[in-house]
Amino acid sequence: MKTNLSVIILTYNEEQNIAQVLGSVCGWAEDVLILDSFSTDRTLEIAREFKCSISQNKFENYAIQRNYALQKLPVKTEWVLFLDADEWAPDDLKNEITSLIASNPEENGYFIKWRLIWMGKWIKRGYYPTWMLRLFRYGKAHCEGRSMNEHIIVEGKTGYLKFDFIHEDKKGITDWIEKHNKYASREAEELFKNPEEEGQIDVSLFGTQAQRKRWLRYRIWNNLPPLIRPFIYFFYRYVLTGGFLDGRAAFIYHFLQGLWFQFLIDVKYLELKTKRRVDRGDRVDNK
Repeated sequence: MKTNLSVIILTYNEEQNIAQVLGSVCGWAEDVLILDSFSTDRTLEIAREFKCSISQNKFENYAIQRNYALQKLPVKTEWVLFLDADEWAPDDLKNEITSLIASNPEENGYFIKWRLIWMGKWIKRGYYPTWMLRLFRYGKAHCEGRSMNEHIIVEGKTGYLKFDFIHEDKKGITDWIEKHNKYASREAEELFKNPEEEGQIDVSLFGTQAQRKRWLRYRIWNNLPPLIRPFIYFFYRYVLTGGFLDGRAAFIYHFLQGLWFQFLIDVKYLELKTKRRVDRGDRVDNK
């Protein structure tokens, strides 16, 4: 008997990953719904082999796409699980979710631990556990309006699951760098336009992990000197929280995501500030 659950997956040119995620949820969830951004590779061809529902919508950002999925896709179940195309659900998590839904819990949403597999290795120290709200009652949740690092907001109580879901991207480092170059542009734009807006998760040092991270970003990170703060962050992740103990793969990941990516965001942010000064006719000091 299938679990009373719809799994929603956003896709765009995910032919290397799509079989992995679909293989982990098809046959377990009542419905598997794909919202595709007009892929040009074999993504949809592979998805059709799994006989899941496929819809398409032009991509603007992840928040808009997730909210479109919740509003427009033919969800028929009480519960929804969001997975990305480069993620998958292991058996222990699926069994936990099945038992949970059968118990008719009072919570309307659940945080699940995000486990990163990078170059075949679990990056445990310096990044884990990262809690993400991915399981929720249909009609009781929406996505906050951010272009990057968006979070699901749930009405009512939330809880935490024991087992992890897995992030394991099979596309390789070239795609990762190209993707994070685009992400850096969006992050810089968020930083440039003062992102503390209504309709987002609460900012609280004593709230959920996501709320604490948002508090640290707004109250501390954004006030640190650009181009310096990425080195502070890398030192925190790689040294203070023990990232160096996970070997070569961990060094590569923490260097790229914790230092290079954050540095690139700052460079793009400073570029936006310079452009604004030039547009206003202000003097630009190149020293």
